[in-house]
Amino acid sequence: MEDMSELTAEEQAKLLRHELEAVYGSSSYKIGRAVTWLPRNAKRGLKYLLHNGPVISAKYIYTYAKYHKIANKDYAYWACLQKKDYPQALKKWFQETNYTHTPLDLEHPKSFSEKTQWLKLYGGFEDVYPLVDKYTVREWVKEKIGEEYLIPLLGVWDRFDDIDFDKLPDKFMLKVNHGAGWNIAVQDKSKFDKADAKRKIEGWLKLNYCYLMGGLDVQYIHIKPRIIAEKFIENDGGDLYDYKIFCFNGEPKIILHIEERYTDKEERMFFLDTDWNQLPFNINVPLELDADLPRPANLEKMLDIARTLSQGYTAVRVDLYSLNDGSIKFGEMTFTTESGISRWHPESANEYMGSLIHLPGVDDTPAEGNA
Repeated sequence: MEDMSELTAEEQAKLLRHELEAVYGSSSYKIGRAVTWLPRNAKRGLKYLLHNGPVISAKYIYTYAKYHKIANKDYAYWACLQKKDYPQALKKWFQETNYTHTPLDLEHPKSFSEKTQWLKLYGGFEDVYPLVDKYTVREWVKEKIGEEYLIPLLGVWDRFDDIDFDKLPDKFMLKVNHGAGWNIAVQDKSKFDKADAKRKIEGWLKLNYCYLMGGLDVQYIHIKPRIIAEKFIENDGGDLYDYKIFCFNGEPKIILHIEERYTDKEERMFFLDTDWNQLPFNINVPLELDADLPRPANLEKMLDIARTLSQGYTAVRVDLYSLNDGSIKFGEMTFTTESGISRWHPESANEYMGSLIHLPGVDDTPAEGNA
């Protein structure tokens, strides 16, 4: 190996990477790993067997063999996790995954992040899957507030090859119904990469979103995967005005407004109260204050819709779109925003948002007022 002292830090890292790649790619290393695989994994495998029994252990082996190449190394773990182990698994995942790496207090949760984890375990989220399913929720919304608030549906299919793209318009939104972020915005069908879309969607259809992401977003477990196409909706300039309304015990409290999501500009986020006063915090991106942020003319109507749809739920986010013609379109119902591990700016906002959630039997009374 070269004299490391004469190299820059970048050159040292590059050289070390090449050296490691040479070692890991050698036949002797591969043979050594194969020979030592059994003793390295026997103790862990025996421990898993003793804890879970032969049936769950066999299921784990089958699931790992089936999914490890198309999912991730933890997919089988979450897919085979027993409910009795949910609290401990969630505590471990939370501490490893949340950006502060603080332990999860399920006995006395205070922050939005902690209370979201508590609701995953004790909020009955496995039963709300029809509202999380992007296809079945449409019938529920139609019954609650009317069909006019639904984005027009262009088709629903079980297989990608069943889609007749010749019958679809030049612009449309293609998505699967059983996850978050699994969608493809087609803004020009003549430039649509069908092969790439087929690869992505067929991969999504094979996976359970809850098991793939970890963190026990159990509302996704029982959804039957489907493909849907919706009309492409937009505001002037190709933007789409997104209003994510956080509701607590059936009452809208906080609005997250997002702009420039589908344009060439940088996406912008703003938190506001229901009187359209900007709040001094944000998630994932630094706080941006904009005194000229225009109040939507139909804000009260959007709040009424969110109030209607959130009735009966401790905490849920109702996502709506407001179009230039004044119409409002339903987006989705979100019960675990970013699985409860968003990066808050400042961190005190995490505590404030948590204060708005009243957990029966855990909190004395729900908090009132704004930040």
